[in-house]
Amino acid sequence: MKKTLIIVAHPDIEHSTVNSRWIRELEKYPETFTIHELYRSYPDRCIDKLFEQELVECHENLVLQFPVYWFNSPPLLKQWLDEVLTYGWAYGVHGNKLRDKKIGLAVSTGISAQDYSQQGSWGITLPEILSPFELTAKYIKAAYQAPFVFYGIDSHAAYDDEALRKIDRSAQNYIEYLQQIFR
Repeated sequence: MKKTLIIVAHPDIEHSTVNSRWIRELEKYPETFTIHELYRSYPDRCIDKLFEQELVECHENLVLQFPVYWFNSPPLLKQWLDEVLTYGWAYGVHGNKLRDKKIGLAVSTGISAQDYSQQGSWGITLPEILSPFELTAKYIKAAYQAPFVFYGIDSHAAYDDEALRKIDRSAQNYIEYLQQIFR
């Protein structure tokens, strides 16, 4: 498996249950995954575009890992996309640095899978909510991969043994997902 850059965008990772568990699992494979936490790297929200572009370039694959946050990504991830995926680098004339690079998403939600359906509470599916990421990958000519999704457990799960077991299983499933799509 080729080395994969995991861009983690969680605005409060210290109180995260799912994303922090995923990070601990990823840390067991340092030869395979580079974990890059945006909110720890940029507490002032001033992104070093050239550093980020170089980091992306030296990895074969890219995963954006985040909690679905107000039916979107956390704001620093959107800022990262805006500032790093520039004309001439990611798209446009000579902009080919992400061409054919596999890009995946790993997202957690505090809402059940049923709620993310046409018949559910919000009347919209999670793939529909995540479609801007798929379109971005298409625009930069990257190879978008189906997202890894963990539904329905929020930060209060730390007090629920059954939920913690589900989260542990999801961490193992996350590694299997990455190994499968990034062979």
